[in-house]
Amino acid sequence: MIVSKLTLRNFRSYHHLELEFGKGLNIIIGENAQGKTNIVEAIHFLSLARSFRTNESCDLIAQTCQFATIEAKVEQDTTKKEITAIITPSSKKILCNNKPVRKISDLSKLINVIVFEPKDSLMFNDSPNVRRNFLNVNLSKKSPIYLEALMRHERLLQERNLILKKDSIDKTQLNVVTKQLIDASETIVNYRSVYVNEINQILSKIITQLKGEKEKAYIEYIPFVPFDKNFKDVALRAYEKNLDSDIKRKATQIGIHREDIKMILNGKDMSSYGSQGENRVAVISLKLAPYFLIEDKSKRPIVVLDDVMSELDKTRQEKLLTFLRKLEQVFITSVNTNVKNASIYEVKEHTVTRRNA
Repeated sequence: MIVSKLTLRNFRSYHHLELEFGKGLNIIIGENAQGKTNIVEAIHFLSLARSFRTNESCDLIAQTCQFATIEAKVEQDTTKKEITAIITPSSKKILCNNKPVRKISDLSKLINVIVFEPKDSLMFNDSPNVRRNFLNVNLSKKSPIYLEALMRHERLLQERNLILKKDSIDKTQLNVVTKQLIDASETIVNYRSVYVNEINQILSKIITQLKGEKEKAYIEYIPFVPFDKNFKDVALRAYEKNLDSDIKRKATQIGIHREDIKMILNGKDMSSYGSQGENRVAVISLKLAPYFLIEDKSKRPIVVLDDVMSELDKTRQEKLLTFLRKLEQVFITSVNTNVKNASIYEVKEHTVTRRNA
């Protein structure tokens, strides 16, 4: 899967921009605040109908303009598609070959993008929500069943919390909603457990190649109750045990929305071990792992790495580039990078010039 052409209109700093891309490494260079991240942000937006930089649609629209559009020609084997996003301050619409795309799970099959951004280096020192989001995004792309269970859980969690906020709590209603919440949770915990095991089959191999020395890495997922044949009974007892606390705090204190993962590298927890450069390599490895879990190579995602080279020494930069050359299409933004056998796009004052290929 590759983006062969990208057209932006009124998107961020670009009133009109057309770029053609090829397979392999596409390096977008330029000083800060020149517009290079805007380009990769647009590519990523097409895969999830949201930005990795902002939740506000109006931030994506050029000043004084009423809307923005992103158009991309996407090639997968012999199939060619045109994906279009139309963004207004209050809405967003995605089209594939001029037909509406209504589900995010359908969209990610049309154009799948993995993104690494600078703040991801702090993933294992950040809030648990950031790490859960890694699982949720990747599993939602992979499985409509997971996405449906996650959305159902969110609705039921809101309903349960509304019941807990009432002065007089209907225990019968609360029990019904809690059991429905557990049903959705069982699916989510099952999928998370399997997915973590799949990642752990390849994580050490990736980080070993990026660091150039043998490493043993895995992520550890601890569900709020163990996943086995007794999951529902154990989960119900856990909710019953925590009920007084939930009533006191007027919110659900346990469940899949409070779970976490951690990365263990050579026997040590990454949240309290390693330099920022080492954390960066570990998180890059984790972010790239889903790429290799897709068996059909034509469906493997486009990789976006925003400002990935900073805080990596030259040796690690070279090892990363060597690794990335194995992937079908990669976009890297950088202040200045001399890379051989890559397409270079120089951004200066929101104008893009292709230097060489």
